[in-house]
Amino acid sequence: MAKLITLFKLLPKVHQIALCSLVILTIVIVLFPSDNAQASKQANTGTVDISDRIGIQAPSSEEGHVSNNDKQSQYSVPLAFRTPTPPGGSAPASSVTASNNDAQLRPSQESNPIADLNPLMTASDGLLATQADAENSVPYREADLLSHKTFKVAKGDTFGGLAKRAGLSPKDVYQITRLPVSKKNLLKIMPGEEIIVSKDAQDEVTQISYQMDKVSTLLISKLDDKFEEKVNVKSITLETKFITANISTNFWSAAASAGLSANHIMQLANIFGWDIDFALDIRKDDHFSLMFEEEFVDGQFIGTGNILAAEFFNQGERYTAVRYTDGEYYSETGSSMRKAFLRSPVDFKYVSSSFNPRRLHPVTGQVRAHRGVDYVAAIGTPIKAAGRGKVIESSYNKYNGNYVFIKHNDTYTTKYLHLTKRKVKRGETVKQGQIIGTLGKTGRVTGAHLHYEFIVNGVHRNPRTIKLPQSKPIDKKEKAQFDILSKQIMAKIEQNKQQHYASN
Repeated sequence: MAKLITLFKLLPKVHQIALCSLVILTIVIVLFPSDNAQASKQANTGTVDISDRIGIQAPSSEEGHVSNNDKQSQYSVPLAFRTPTPPGGSAPASSVTASNNDAQLRPSQESNPIADLNPLMTASDGLLATQADAENSVPYREADLLSHKTFKVAKGDTFGGLAKRAGLSPKDVYQITRLPVSKKNLLKIMPGEEIIVSKDAQDEVTQISYQMDKVSTLLISKLDDKFEEKVNVKSITLETKFITANISTNFWSAAASAGLSANHIMQLANIFGWDIDFALDIRKDDHFSLMFEEEFVDGQFIGTGNILAAEFFNQGERYTAVRYTDGEYYSETGSSMRKAFLRSPVDFKYVSSSFNPRRLHPVTGQVRAHRGVDYVAAIGTPIKAAGRGKVIESSYNKYNGNYVFIKHNDTYTTKYLHLTKRKVKRGETVKQGQIIGTLGKTGRVTGAHLHYEFIVNGVHRNPRTIKLPQSKPIDKKEKAQFDILSKQIMAKIEQNKQQHYASN
């Protein structure tokens, strides 16, 4: 030490001052380390400054600065900040040092120190995160690892061929086609349809999706090397729509121009077909109104629903129809729209010869009664039974050609002549609308047509003008409820008509 002092004295004055300054600065740094040095020291000893770790800026001195000189309290350190404990060992002493300018916190007040610092902070399973982080984070899901590929059915495709392209094994195909719904639908796939195949990270098939129709999707899931199926059906939203139209040329054009679909045009014709002959009875200025349903799935229009009620004015006569909960249509007073007989048993182009007791026969030229109606249509057009009954004749002769006679009861009998083919035999019971043969030109005729006769108590009557017998009206038990529905919906139709006329 003496030598160092002697050496120091020999130095120039300037060097002595510089050396003294350097020594003093070193002592200050050693005795009073900076904040960063202190934080590092605390980290090395297991003590953590929470504000530094979670990114919260320490308040200024005016707001209550956290200082090592303040009273101190210890908190349990969250798991994420602890030093791992060796198996069988004991955890090292770790604490979080903080201070409170007012008072020292008691251990009973230390249940959630993180929340005390910031109410938006959460500690879950020892892991610290902000609430925003928790909301924005996406939990691990196995489905995230799935891949989905769509396969479009090509012309000539089979499910087996499509499955092979999708990577399904013959065993997979066999199991799937053993499932009842899958067998019924997948073996009848049509060109343009799509099948979606989902696979996991190991490229194993996990699910097959096939849209059966606009609302139903078939899902085939693989679990434990076996396939299971289920059908997901989307809910259909029904909306009510009103249409009214005036006929200027023909019924179909008027209905289509008003916005009625082809399906609803046919449905409306069938409802009133017992009372109105849409081929011959329609006149200019006939008009109709109806309310019907439209179907939507996920806000998208998928099709038309049922006609709820309708009103038709034909040649000055008013007809009404209301759909009830049994799916049948009744007049607004409860009479069934479905009569005991069809007005005409064939879809025809025109009537070539009407009922006429004094008609000149086209072949013989003699006056001979024409006791039926001749309906002209293409050869092979189906002929329907006008009502339920028993076939009493099914045969052929040179005048009638192929013919069928049906007895409906002790009062009514119908006859069908000049058929190409007969599809029923004598003694069979037929239902209304059942196909009994096809239109032709067999027997004594000048062209293809159906000769149709309607006999009441043994007397031929004009099938186009006779008042047809009614079927059963609405059940007496349902009459009161039906009357309420009928009045409400027919009033709604009238209200919509008035609004339509006012706006036009």
